[in-house]
Amino acid sequence: MKAIALFIGLFVANFTFAQTDLEDRDESFIVENNKNLLKIDIKEPFLQIAAKNCNDFKAASYEGGAAAYKEVLKKYMYTYLNSDFYTLSGDFTFTLTIDATGKVTDISGDPKVLHSEVFFDDMQYVVRRIKKNWSPATCNGQPIKSEMKLRMSFSSMSADM
Repeated sequence: MKAIALFIGLFVANFTFAQTDLEDRDESFIVENNKNLLKIDIKEPFLQIAAKNCNDFKAASYEGGAAAYKEVLKKYMYTYLNSDFYTLSGDFTFTLTIDATGKVTDISGDPKVLHSEVFFDDMQYVVRRIKKNWSPATCNGQPIKSEMKLRMSFSSMSADM
C-alpha cells in the first residue's frame, strides 16, 4: 500500500512540474544558431593595369566613378555573400577582367588562404549580379580587354544568436 501511494505521489509530482516547464517555455522559434557579421572596406582608387605597346591608353571607367561602383559592390556583397560557410579577415585584392564591351567577364582574388576559394566563388557571383557595365578601356581609340584591381579589407566575425 505504501508503494502504491509513493508511486501515485511521484506520478502527480511529475505532471505538476511538467506543466510549469511548458508554461515557462519561450515560444519564439530561432531559425539560425549563429550569424556572421561582415565588415567590408573597399579601398580607392582602383588600379587600372595599362595595356602594353599602347601610346594613347584610357582606363576603363564606371558611370558615377569609383565611388559609385564601390557603393554598388558593397551593397551586393552584403546581400549576396553567403558568409555562413567561412570566417575570413584580412586584406584581399581582386582583379576584374573587363572585356571590350565593358562587361566584367572574370574576377580572381588573392591571397589564397583557408576557405578563401569559397569566398572568391561568392565574389564572382556578386560581381556577375551587377548588371550595369563599365565603359571599356581604350587603346588608340579602340576598346580593349583590360584588368582593374580592387583592394579591400574584409573581416567577418561569427556570433551565436
